[in-house]
Amino acid sequence: MTRVALPKPEQITDPAIESIFAWVTEKEGSVPNHFYVELNFPEFFTAKLGATKVLWEMGELTMEEVQHVGILVSQANGCPYCTAAFCTILNYGLGTSEDYVGNLLQQGLHAVDGDRLKSLLAYALQVNNDPGAVTDAQIDALRQHGLTDKGIVQLTHIVSDFSSYNTLNLALDTDYDYRDLWKELAGFTASS
Repeated sequence: MTRVALPKPEQITDPAIESIFAWVTEKEGSVPNHFYVELNFPEFFTAKLGATKVLWEMGELTMEEVQHVGILVSQANGCPYCTAAFCTILNYGLGTSEDYVGNLLQQGLHAVDGDRLKSLLAYALQVNNDPGAVTDAQIDALRQHGLTDKGIVQLTHIVSDFSSYNTLNLALDTDYDYRDLWKELAGFTASS
């Protein structure tokens, strides 16, 4: 059970929060519990989610690429909540087949077609696991796949952003409100 309150106001009067809720509903079909956890600190909620929206929409990565990073980083960090959230966005919000998303959860990089996406994901997993071990060759590979300095900074920030959501949802034990299928395919136990 979530370790903090889940304030679910009947009416949202803050236009910034209203905009964020509309954005997430478009991507996921509803407002998940994580967003209500974040409402315990509304001043940071709007700043953090606003920054996330910028990271997802205003850089060089596609929304599909961003969600792939979110899925694999969250799975690597052992966060069933966030893993399922980004699976939901890739499947529901972006129309990617359930079979593909399931294969991504079970096979990781081996399920991915395309050298660009594989390079992005390999870099993201390296940054998540041991950022100090990133090599010049990894950065060069990103450049060869069309990223400029802006895209490289975007990708690096995205890993950090996803990790921060993983930390919050794991530490506060956010009530899981996604399909159990994602948790099962990702290899998390029923109690995760």
